[in-house]
Order: sequence, then structure tokens, then C-alpha cells
Amino acid sequence: MPDNASTFRTLPWSARPGARSWRCEPAPTEVRDFHASLPDYAPTPLVELPLLAGELGVGRVFVKDESCRLGLPAFKALGASWAVDRILADRAASGEGAGPVTLVTATDGNHGRAVARMARLLGQRAHVFVPQGVHPQAASAIAAERAQVTRVAGPYDEAVRLAAEASAAADSVLVQDTAWPGYERIPGWIVEGYSTLCAEIDEQLTAAGAAAGPGLVAVPVGVGSLAQAVVTHYRSRPSGRAPALLSVEPEAAACVLESLPLGAPVSITTGVTTMAGLNCGTPSSIAWPYLRDGLDAAVAITDSDAAHAAARLADLGVSSGPCGAAALAGLRAVLTGVGADERRTTLGLDPSSVVVLLSTEGPAANPHSTTGPGTSC
Repeated sequence: MPDNASTFRTLPWSARPGARSWRCEPAPTEVRDFHASLPDYAPTPLVELPLLAGELGVGRVFVKDESCRLGLPAFKALGASWAVDRILADRAASGEGAGPVTLVTATDGNHGRAVARMARLLGQRAHVFVPQGVHPQAASAIAAERAQVTRVAGPYDEAVRLAAEASAAADSVLVQDTAWPGYERIPGWIVEGYSTLCAEIDEQLTAAGAAAGPGLVAVPVGVGSLAQAVVTHYRSRPSGRAPALLSVEPEAAACVLESLPLGAPVSITTGVTTMAGLNCGTPSSIAWPYLRDGLDAAVAITDSDAAHAAARLADLGVSSGPCGAAALAGLRAVLTGVGADERRTTLGLDPSSVVVLLSTEGPAANPHSTTGPGTSC
């Protein structure tokens, strides 16, 4: 098994027994039909990597490759497209006016670009707030979608605050992928949009002869909206196998890992990380109950861990940025070093287990990546 920095240090890790027995309501089935109706829609690849399975000591490993989703280099377009469609439908039904609306959001990169793309395609306007630490090329990609971009001299949470203030202007609406008390409906739509990714995995595993589903799914986490969608998908099944669900965060921004042992969400001061899309200090309020009750475990990783994982994925033919490679880096960290056997048992992994890693972005989504040019969308 490849070495990584996690082998020689105390691993930032938290586990919750009993998560696989928790249940919730499923996502709406019409979300997948909506995405299938979009002209650029196609399921993203689910790539099997037998060499990685051997390295990790499991039966089969699949990587969900989100390096090209609806013409963008990350999964975020799934949530943004569904939410913007719901917003515009609501405005039309309520008679709020036929003129263009300004879609306002804060972003670490990918969500803002997805909102800006939807605004451009639908003849709307976009205003995107970008916090410190986001690479200038990522901000330029958002501006290239004809969005107004405001750089913020502060962290992600400050950018969210300023975006919320700006959305109070006439003919403006906040399209944020994190929630807080009083602002939950639109983030809920964004989470629903991500359910298409999980539905595709079900179909692709069945086609690959793994219809029983995964034994573990590893998901990178920022505010937790994608993880909420993953928990919803796998914890809404009345029967059958319930996989272990592992969240992965940067050590510089491990707000979910910090929150889980306390049983309550906490805000933390974030640091600097190449995993820019995960550099968030506060869990989403609507995601938190799902993460608290539905995650089996959480782990935090270093930038070096993510870089090594991205390089390994590139060697195996999968283009992944630091955030996307975090899923592999987190699982590697869990399965190496002191206590690895106990953690493997906690997650229910054995030599026959099927593992799914969510690679949420390609290198083009995050200019910090040094794994090569990757694919172009």
C-alpha cells in the first residue's frame, strides 16, 4: 500500500456506530428527469480501478469522475441547474416579473461558475462573491460566464455574508449552496440536484455486475451539501445493504470533523489549503442533521495527502483536482498507520468490499492542481 504522511501521525478521525441503521426520506425522483432533459446531459463515468483495489485491500474500487459535468469541470452544475430552474419557475408562478433576475452567490470556485453558467444560458444576470484563497484563474473563469465578480478580503463565510446582503437588492435572489436558519429552501433544491449523481452510480454499478451496491462511499466535504445528498440517497432505502459513508475534509477546514464529536455544528477559523472548494468553516444547517446521524466516519487530510492521491489517480487515467482526489486520500489515510485495522473494521471493509470514491472535480476546476492539464470541458 502506498505510503503517505498520514502513516506517521495521529489521524484526525471520528466514527459514529449505528449510522447505517438511520433512515430518512428520499430525494424527489423528478430531478433525474430534469437533468436528462438538458441538451448537454450525459452520465459522468464510473471508472473501475483494479490496481487501486489491490492497494487498498478491498474487492473493487470505482471512481465517479466529475471532471466534465454539463460542460463544466465539477459536479456543481447538477445542483445549480435544478435550483435555478425551481427559482425561475417559482417567480413565474408568483408573477414576480418577466424581466431578468440577478442570481447572487458566494463560492470557492465551482458553485459560482455553475450559477454564472446557468444565468448566462437562461438570459439572467449573476453576481458572484469570491473569498481569499481562490486562484485568480478560477475567478476569471466565472467572469468569462459574463458574471459580475467581487473579490472578498476574507474567508468563505465572509463571502457568504456579503452575498446574502447583496441579494436584498431588487430583482436579486441568493443561490447559495449552504443553509442557515431562515435560508433553507434554495440550498435544499441544490442538494436535491446532486441526487442525480447518486442515481447514476446505482445504474453504473448494476451494469458493472455490482448491483448490491457499494460497501463504502467516500465523499469530499466543504459545507456538507453533497454529503447530505449522498446520505439521503443511501439512508432512504427501506431495506438492502446500507454502505458505510466516509466524509473527507482538509485539516485546514475540518468543520464537520470538529462538529461530530460535539453533536452540534460549530464554526471554525479556516486556514490555507489547495483544496479550495472544501475550504469552508461552517456546516450547512440543513446538511448537519444528515451528517450527524448518517455518516459512519469523518477524516481530515493534508494538502500533501490530496496531491499524492491526485497523482495516483492521474497515473491510473483519472483526471482529478485536489478536492476530487480527497476521497481517495481520506480512505488511504484511514486504511494506513496506527489503528488502521480497527478503522477498517469500523467501516465494515473486507477483501470483497466494493468502494466508490467521489472525484468531484477535474484539474481544470482548481488551478492549484499540479497533476497535469487533465481533461477539458
